[in-house]
Amino acid sequence: MLFSVADDLRMRILFFTDHFKPEPTAAASHISERCALWAKWGHEVTAICAAPNFPEGKVMAGYRNAWRSVQMDNGVRVVRVKTFIHPNEGFFLRSLDYLSYAISAACFSLLEPRPDVVISSSPHLFVGVAGFVYSKLRRLPHVLEVRDLWPASITATRAMKPGLAIRALEKLESMLYRQATRVIALSPSFVGHMCSRGARRDSVDVVINGANLDLFRPKPRNEALRMELGLTGCFVVGYLGTMGLAHGLENAIDAMGCLKGKAIKLLFVGPGPAKRALAARAKELGLENVVFVPPQLRENMPEYWSLCDASLIHLRNSEVFESVVPSKIFESMAMGLPVIYVGPRGEGAAIVQKCGCGVVVPPADPGALASAIEKLAGAATECRFLAENSLKSAPQFSRERQAEKSLESLEKASARRLHE
Repeated sequence: MLFSVADDLRMRILFFTDHFKPEPTAAASHISERCALWAKWGHEVTAICAAPNFPEGKVMAGYRNAWRSVQMDNGVRVVRVKTFIHPNEGFFLRSLDYLSYAISAACFSLLEPRPDVVISSSPHLFVGVAGFVYSKLRRLPHVLEVRDLWPASITATRAMKPGLAIRALEKLESMLYRQATRVIALSPSFVGHMCSRGARRDSVDVVINGANLDLFRPKPRNEALRMELGLTGCFVVGYLGTMGLAHGLENAIDAMGCLKGKAIKLLFVGPGPAKRALAARAKELGLENVVFVPPQLRENMPEYWSLCDASLIHLRNSEVFESVVPSKIFESMAMGLPVIYVGPRGEGAAIVQKCGCGVVVPPADPGALASAIEKLAGAATECRFLAENSLKSAPQFSRERQAEKSLESLEKASARRLHE
């Protein structure tokens, strides 16, 4: 494992990312942790991001939406630029938010010292636009990281209908793939789609996500918190993370309707555009076995994982999501929890089955989900077996491994430039 580099191998990395800590999202934490590891290993890392505001669309306490502010965080130079801030809802205003980031980031990045390589991370394509524009102006290699397939996932969640806007986004997607020096795909199934849209196969690196094993690891159950949330004496299934349109969590609410009167509860912890509708649905059905907790700081999440007997990973029933590998799988593994994976059979389901760490349930079938939860709740031996497999599998998907693999992609891009 890399822990330091010689001066002649040290890279100056400029990372374009709309999201960064302390935002309570997977992208923010994963990118922040990776940048910190690169800095720890001796590289000079600068992240160009917005003021933390996602997903509520309100700047977090202690920050402001200034034209430009600079701070150091775990060895990473964090440059925050002014953007149009709006909650994660509504296509037009949210698009202005994305576009404003691209413009501000591309402009203010010109004030930064010249790096060796540029990386930008989706899901939204305008982050890639900022990285592309800067790399062209500075004549630098650009690595495009694809966390989610845009705009395919937009139509899959029905956030937009196919039409002129989607076709324009598809053209932008193809241009970014063609122009990138290298492309990082967070799922093997992304590769075929990306190549069909213009990416060169020999320029694509697959780097599956991971978890911070220093933060996420088994710990004693927080009984006081369990009692405070009314979970004592129950089998607790936890969904910890963003409740987005892609997750189809109304299916989980309906499944809990089938489990009324059982000593089973579903714990939601986190933010998301679907949260309000989910809470309304639970209230409408008179469900007292569904508990919602506000978003928590990243470092506090293990306390909430400790309350759970199993984790719920949930995706909407769409072919697009066959290629997705939800990062919550790896946090669940690291905490030593059985996984209940609900979604179309694909990459995520394959990992759960290969590692033997959970059960796979078809999407959009609340009865099947309720049956799977009830079965696990009554099978202590099977739960222990799945939990042990989770814990054994976790080191395959560490944040260090992800940081090393993505760094290799940056090194390839930088080396290509030196040989051109």
